Amino acid sequence: MRKSARVVVIGGGIAGCSTLYHLTQEDWSDVMLLERNELTSGTTWHSAAQVTNFGMNQTMVGLKTHSINLYRELSEDPDYPINYHHADGGIRLANTEKQMDGYRHFTSMARGMDVHFEVIDAEECARRHPLISTDNLVGGLWDPLDGDIDPAQLCQALARRARKAGAEVHRNTPVTGLRQLPDDSWVVSTDKGDIHAGIVVNACGYRVNEVGAMMGVHHPVMSMEHQYFLTEEIPAIRDAGHRMPLLRCPISDYYCRQEKNGLLVGFYEQDCKTWGMDGIDPNFVNALCPDDLDRVTDVLEGAFARMPALMETGIHTVVNGPITYTIDGAPLVGPIPGKRNAFCIIGLRAGLGEGGGHGWLLAQQIVHGEACYDTWVTDPRRFTGHANVELTALKAIEDYQNEFRFHFPHEHRPAGRPAKTTPLTPVLAAEGAAFGTVNGWERMEFIKPDPDFHEDYGYHFNNVFDVVASEVATVQDRVGLTEVSGFNRFELTGADVDVFLDRIICGRVPRKAGRVGLGYLLNHQGMLKSEATIARLPDGRVWYGSAAAAEYHDMDWLQAHLRSDEDVQIRSLTNEHTILVLAGPRARDVMSAVSRADWSATAFPWLHVRECFIGIAPAVVMSVSFSGELAYEIHVPNNQLYAAWLALRRAGADHGMGLFGSRAVDSMRLEKGYLHWKAEILTEFDPFETGLGRFVDMAKTGFIGQDALHTRQADGPRKQLVTLHLESDDAPAQGGASVMQHGKVVGTVTSGDFGHRTGMNLAMAFVEPGLAVAGQRLEVDVVGVLVGCTVTAPGPYDPQNSRVRG
Repeated sequence: MRKSARVVVIGGGIAGCSTLYHLTQEDWSDVMLLERNELTSGTTWHSAAQVTNFGMNQTMVGLKTHSINLYRELSEDPDYPINYHHADGGIRLANTEKQMDGYRHFTSMARGMDVHFEVIDAEECARRHPLISTDNLVGGLWDPLDGDIDPAQLCQALARRARKAGAEVHRNTPVTGLRQLPDDSWVVSTDKGDIHAGIVVNACGYRVNEVGAMMGVHHPVMSMEHQYFLTEEIPAIRDAGHRMPLLRCPISDYYCRQEKNGLLVGFYEQDCKTWGMDGIDPNFVNALCPDDLDRVTDVLEGAFARMPALMETGIHTVVNGPITYTIDGAPLVGPIPGKRNAFCIIGLRAGLGEGGGHGWLLAQQIVHGEACYDTWVTDPRRFTGHANVELTALKAIEDYQNEFRFHFPHEHRPAGRPAKTTPLTPVLAAEGAAFGTVNGWERMEFIKPDPDFHEDYGYHFNNVFDVVASEVATVQDRVGLTEVSGFNRFELTGADVDVFLDRIICGRVPRKAGRVGLGYLLNHQGMLKSEATIARLPDGRVWYGSAAAAEYHDMDWLQAHLRSDEDVQIRSLTNEHTILVLAGPRARDVMSAVSRADWSATAFPWLHVRECFIGIAPAVVMSVSFSGELAYEIHVPNNQLYAAWLALRRAGADHGMGLFGSRAVDSMRLEKGYLHWKAEILTEFDPFETGLGRFVDMAKTGFIGQDALHTRQADGPRKQLVTLHLESDDAPAQGGASVMQHGKVVGTVTSGDFGHRTGMNLAMAFVEPGLAVAGQRLEVDVVGVLVGCTVTAPGPYDPQNSRVRG
């Protein structure tokens, strides 16, 4: 066994084997895999091993497509072929038109990745899968490339290819300790000796937190017991002359696929059960949990009703084993928060089906720093300090119970809430607030018109439309107040702050105290990494503000690029302060009533910051706007947040103040052409492609990504961000929807909503550069309907910014 390696991967299931193989595909051969027992002895060995192309976003579709292509290649390897039932086809059933709308949207989204689903009616579902009943069935989504694979053969094939490329695989080699050295490399201790590793990867399946504890971290991953059974032979399958398609049923919470001449039938019962919360027996190897078919009786009855042939066959084998979940159901693949040279590929509940793609993207991140797709959907840093064991368990149960039920737009499910609150959360609830969540924080979305109001979730404009319109009108005509919880806020101090900021931000940085500016961070490929508001306070302090979800992501980036000889201190204030936003033409009057400061446009113009008091509460106030109206961001310590709120509410009563939520902000920011991090601001595009060239100063030297950006400029843009005006008042365009021209996909929507001040159904999208011209006619596939649209100038509301300046 080598005594040193560039990368040590811990865990020999699909996650570890895929990562190891893909590292060798990146020409890194000095890599090792350590497995405590035999390869595939954890969850992998008992996986149902379904391989679908279906994903909730384009990144997931892309990595699954990579898995399918890789597995097909492996299955055709003449030296080591593996069993892969490729392209049997699969159907996801639906019994409501809203579910069908979701399938229509996913079809539009997948088309942009050159993946082609088909939305079919109930009769066509039964024609393609003759064992099912059409009772209470509306239709389904057909995935032509659906299939299943042999788990052990797959992992052995990946390990074999990795070995041939120079990697080492060591079975029966448990890791007993991990220690990080001052240069951020690692000592990996095993019962066969120590290994010096430049990078470590946790790919430990349900034992993820045993290895996490060796690093001093906890991963929000929980295991659930999951049961399936194999049936005896079914004559209709034996005599069909073709393999049966796979089936996934959100109506009855089961799935099935052909296994020999019978079926493998799996269940997602409501009376589900977590596993291993209090530790895992070290001898639980190639093992299963006790059978418990009584727990799935209700689900089994639904499966019988949908597939009567199940009542006429016997059960051959029952499998009950642990599978892993995260808080939102998506895996954790990428850098481990707060650690250097440490990555994870964990929480892969559908590991066999998509593990090939996850290992592919992780290997790219390890070798290049980024992957070909924006990987935020799987980034481990999307969960922060609230992600404890108890919360993870509650969310895992909820997600398990809703395995085949996708989230509708704006749907935030109730388990594990509230995780993060401010002193105003109960106050806003008493005012009638409806809350969503951002990085665990409860955030007001809108004020319910009556206590019994419930949103009718779906893909079309719904009963919240008029509520949001009213809140927007309040902000436009008078003045509105809202809370923005969880906004990321770092305080930077030290003699070298200016040098540091100049290096991490690609544009000009405010130099004078009292000024505020918007800055963009690039990665080493010249792509957009993050967006930050930079505010200069007295005494050399600088406040760095960014999206609430970016808390761990941005802290890791800043600390990783802080040089050892630089005098810069970074202190997080994210959990100590909260923002109140006051917006509208009468905002200045309200501020003048609660503070002794001079709030005139001359004394406190747009893009300035000052410290003051709001009533008796100390505050940092910035004259910035995400709504396009005169607005103030009021940053208040949480222990005095309620006092500031009361002062503003009292003063606002004389000026017709109303409350507004994040849904109104989304509408208004689209009208202004303002961008969202991880909607429009993605690592797949550079600032020029994203329309942010005015925030880049190529004349200054030494900022991160500058050389790569020079090269990209010379090559020209691949896509260009535009604003689209849709000719429909029925539904908004959802992120991922395909932009079309003459039947061809020419772009992808990033976000969409109705602009109540302009009366325009708006969307932002990346399109082919030649089409990014005002007046260009295009179409958007909006839940299965091609809607005509026109490229319009970005920010159609008040393009001169006269209202922002007040």
